[in-house]
Amino acid sequence: MDQRQVSVEGSLKDAADVFERVRPRLFGIAYRILGSVSEAEDVVQDVWMRWQGTDRSVVQDPAAFLAKIATRLALNVAQSARVRREAYVGPWLPEPVDTSVDPQVGAERGEAVELAVLLVLQKLNPVERAAYVLREAFDYGYGEIAGILQLSQANTRQIVSRARKRLSAERRQPVDRAQHRRLLDAFVAAARHGDVAALENVLSADVVAFADGNGMRGVARLEIVGAERVARVSAFNKKFFPGAEFDVVEANGLPSLVLVQDGVTVGLVSITTRPDGIDGVYWVLAPDKLRAYERSARRLTARP
Repeated sequence: MDQRQVSVEGSLKDAADVFERVRPRLFGIAYRILGSVSEAEDVVQDVWMRWQGTDRSVVQDPAAFLAKIATRLALNVAQSARVRREAYVGPWLPEPVDTSVDPQVGAERGEAVELAVLLVLQKLNPVERAAYVLREAFDYGYGEIAGILQLSQANTRQIVSRARKRLSAERRQPVDRAQHRRLLDAFVAAARHGDVAALENVLSADVVAFADGNGMRGVARLEIVGAERVARVSAFNKKFFPGAEFDVVEANGLPSLVLVQDGVTVGLVSITTRPDGIDGVYWVLAPDKLRAYERSARRLTARP
């Protein structure tokens, strides 16, 4: 092996080591912008391919450089994803991610990782989403964000402020984590036994349920509103998934419910809560999204 080959191999190993340290953050940025584990994984892989071909000797701050590439690539994907989601059958929900292995999905803060928040983020345009995520979840300065998004600092501040107000208007004040878990446990117990009355007791009067099955037979294609209707649909899952086991896991920073039937994950349920009970129920049933959730638990152990 000649000296030049040794140098090239050493350089690639250094590149991989740098990338590996930053990868959780890259995934966290892309995931929050896209709401998709699969798309975020593709972005991170694309960043790695570009990093290999970069003249790294001129890169002064590799972490900032890689974050910029990830953000720009995620913005490109977000633009094309809009067309695909318009053809989606029924409610579209973000792909859940297992945060027990990476509690903040690469963020210094847990901001913008809950399913309900990701869903609201999708109502923003991609640039607003990216600016909000970089500022609120990863604490980037306005100057850094402006450089990444190729905007003025004044414009960047306005975009972040507008996004912050939009999310604040649509988000309700949640209860603490312990109460959230108590409400989820009560929901699980009632759903396991098909107890409609018990389910109604833990739901707020104006609760809304979303079911993401992308056209699966028997899955509601419209939002379901009201405690009585949501309770009946939730109790019905005893028949929809006969013999399913109910387990509590951590998804997107909060305790969530998984349904496992014959060793296969067939559903994941997240809830949002407020003092008068559960006000949002999010059923992820689409098989590709459930496989993405399972894959996310292994994400940190796979080197590029």
